[in-house]
Amino acid sequence: MTTATYQPFYETPMPSKFDGVLGWLITYDHKRIGLMYLTTLMVWLTAGILLGLLIRVELMARGETIMNAQTYNAFFTMHGVVMIFLFIIPGIPAVFGNFFLPIQIGADDVFFPRINLLSYYLYLFGGILGVLALFSKGPPDTGWTFYVPFSITTRTDVSITVFAAFILGMSSILTGLNFITTIHRMRVKGMGWFQMPLFPWSLYATSWVQVLATPVVGITLILVIIERMFGIGLFDPAKGGDPLLYQHLFWMYSHPAVYIMILPAMGVVSEIIPVFARKSIFGYKAIVLSSMCIAVFGSLVWAHHMFVSGMSDLSVLIFSLLTFIVAVPSAVKVFSWVSTLYKGSIHFSPPFYLCLCFIYLFTIGGLTGLVLGAAGTDVHVHDTYFVVAHFHYVMFGGAGFGFFAAMHYWWPKIFGRMYNFKYAYLSITLLLVGFMLHYMPMFVMGMKGMPRRYFDYLPEFEGGNLLAGIGAVIMVAGLFLMFGNLLNGARKGAKATDNPWGGITLEWSVPSPPPLHNFLEQPQVKQYPYDFSDVLKRHDLKASPPATHH
Repeated sequence: MTTATYQPFYETPMPSKFDGVLGWLITYDHKRIGLMYLTTLMVWLTAGILLGLLIRVELMARGETIMNAQTYNAFFTMHGVVMIFLFIIPGIPAVFGNFFLPIQIGADDVFFPRINLLSYYLYLFGGILGVLALFSKGPPDTGWTFYVPFSITTRTDVSITVFAAFILGMSSILTGLNFITTIHRMRVKGMGWFQMPLFPWSLYATSWVQVLATPVVGITLILVIIERMFGIGLFDPAKGGDPLLYQHLFWMYSHPAVYIMILPAMGVVSEIIPVFARKSIFGYKAIVLSSMCIAVFGSLVWAHHMFVSGMSDLSVLIFSLLTFIVAVPSAVKVFSWVSTLYKGSIHFSPPFYLCLCFIYLFTIGGLTGLVLGAAGTDVHVHDTYFVVAHFHYVMFGGAGFGFFAAMHYWWPKIFGRMYNFKYAYLSITLLLVGFMLHYMPMFVMGMKGMPRRYFDYLPEFEGGNLLAGIGAVIMVAGLFLMFGNLLNGARKGAKATDNPWGGITLEWSVPSPPPLHNFLEQPQVKQYPYDFSDVLKRHDLKASPPATHH
């Protein structure tokens, strides 16, 4: 080890001539930018959670209870916009991708540090603009999909929210370009493509989808604004336009966006499972290939959202077949994770617990997605609560739990302090129980025909909505307990060792928190598959975690 002075990244701003708050606001350091993303994202996540809770409280009983129909539509729209565009899509790449991608490939920073900072400010500005629309005279009431012709005829402030989504898309494109270039150009000497950890691989596949698919929805959203301003008749059927054109353009991005959301979470799980199984990942190259296959085939299945729109039988057949094909690489990942656990020396911990929750919930979400991918069953449950349940099992049960797993896994590395394990287990259990009680009844209500997006419902759905509301309260309690435990750990937790979990990727070879320039000497690249024999010797797996972990 060299004698270079160790300086944590948070003690020396970049550029170095600025200090304090200004040093953070104009920093080029990828770790600081990742933390700024984390802080901002948690604010938006909290807002999205509260909006969702208010929606569920309103629906716990029939009729108007705590809000009227117009307010419900506004809250419903903003909940979707905040959770999709401000949390799930940017979440893992913007926070943990920014912080750990360069370290995991042995680089000092991302390839375009100034563009990285620009992408953060676009994200910040887009988020503020989108949320401000909720406080305007006419909050948007279209739902997060902004479906025409309603979105071009409503008198609410849809244009503000649509433009905010456009700006957030620009931020996403810049992040994707940065990650692709960083992985191609900045891997440490000796790290070939198949020496990269699986988390950078997941970000690589995600970034290509971001770069290639996001411009489609960006152009589409601008066309909606132009249609509202000038009435050119592109989407309005009263003027000769075609609403189905909007649906095609929107889902050409928004279904690949599902994989922008889920692929990074899969990368997180692929990092955590082998560490706590004390065993090399099963099928490393199969997982890599499946990530790239998901990125490719996931971009070809958009029209399965439109089976009831009147498309031809041949189109329905093709898109249904492609939907089933894209399920295969996802199944490959699940089988690889489970096979990694087989005969492993399991070391239970909060990140591992969250990964098990992820596998369970994502599997349910994936299997119910096949119900929607088959045209016959989709016609029955289309636009019902079945779709709502499936969507949340994949997005929140998958991408959301993946994000929380990443927080618990890398928190001691980011802040150098450990959180309380008992509160972590309790919060995760509350979150899981609340999640199941919240969304499982929606499958049943959807099969019985309850339509989604409705402000009120028939008497036969009252019991299911009451259960869902109780589940929502339990789930939110678990979330806030989780956030409080992590924040308290960052402030007052016991100091963490440099490698509390026994991980063997490069981020665990540097101090906690990492130095300003990541490495004090050039890192040594290990060959895949990683050998955990040394870890097994150094960690007594029969003993409880060290006291500093509690």
